[in-house]
Formats: sequence, C-alpha cells, structure tokens
Amino acid sequence: MTTTETLIAIIVPVVIIVALAALGVWVMVRRRRLRQQFGPEYDRAVSSGNGRLAGERELRSREKRYDDLDIRTLPQEDRERYAEEWNRLEQHFVDRPNESVEEADRLVTRVMRDRGYPVEDFEQRLKDLSVEHATTLEQYRAAHDVGLRSGQGGATTEELRGAIVHYRTLFRELLGNPGSEPRHHGTTRHDAA
Repeated sequence: MTTTETLIAIIVPVVIIVALAALGVWVMVRRRRLRQQFGPEYDRAVSSGNGRLAGERELRSREKRYDDLDIRTLPQEDRERYAEEWNRLEQHFVDRPNESVEEADRLVTRVMRDRGYPVEDFEQRLKDLSVEHATTLEQYRAAHDVGLRSGQGGATTEELRGAIVHYRTLFRELLGNPGSEPRHHGTTRHDAA
C-alpha cells in the first residue's frame, strides 16, 4: 500500500465517524429543543403510536403551520374589554356555573380568533396552541372536556370551578402582554436548531 492509499484508508473512516457524530448531536439538539418547547405535548405526540420520529415530525409541522398563521397581539382596548368580560363571567359563576363554563369556552375561542388562530376545529386549535402555549394545553383540554360534560349535566360544581380556573390560565396567556407575543414570523424556532 502506498502512503496515499494508507492516508485515504485512515481519513475516510474518520470523516464518516465525525459526520455520524455530528448528525447524532444535531438530532439530540433538535429533540431537546422540541421537548423544551412543547413540554407534555412532546410526550403526547411521541406516544401517539407512530413513534418518536413521526411525533417529532408532527411537532415540526405544527411549528411550520403556526409560522404561516397571522398571529397578532391584541390592541390594549381589546385586552381591557376581554378582561372586563372575564371578570363579569367569574362574578356570575356562583349563580350560573354551567353557563359560566360555556361562556368561558366561547370567550377563549373569541380571543383566539381575534389573535388570528383558526378556531373551526377543536383538535386543530390544540395543535396550533401547542406551539406557543404548550404548558396550558392540558388545562384547556380538561376545561373543554368538563364543558362538554356540563352541557349534558354530567359535571360537578367542583369540576366546573376547576374548568373556570383552567380556562382562566389559557385566557390570561392569550391576552398576554403587548410585545411578548407572537413569535416573529421571519425567525422560526425550527430554523434555529
């Protein structure tokens, strides 16, 4: 073997090993970023039955869809009007718990629509919200479930109270602080990793 052949025989495997190691690090960084961003929703997507890669692909597609939406911050006067509506809703809870939960669901949906979220399909709403509001998504699911059972007379007053608390958490996040949201559409999170 010549010196050149020996060098090639050493360099090619080293380059392949380095490339594989870099690919492994890149996958780990992307996975960690998705876990941090989506929290419990990451576990839900990964355990959906289609495997880790399919779940992660689903989460990245949610990010892409979200970046294509025109999500905006509400003007201060709208934020104040919605906050007043929420206060009235909570004041009426004692006298009308079922109606208050239904009203909370409608109010959260209106805020979402005014912010630019599509609201026609509940499951799609969850996916769209998961990109920026993953930490409150389980609360939204739980509140919505109680609201559905409430409409059929199957929710206790304590469950209704819990639903209001859950809706309030998402409601406050959606109102947000001016300038804190939405994500800048020119810079996407999935481009960062």
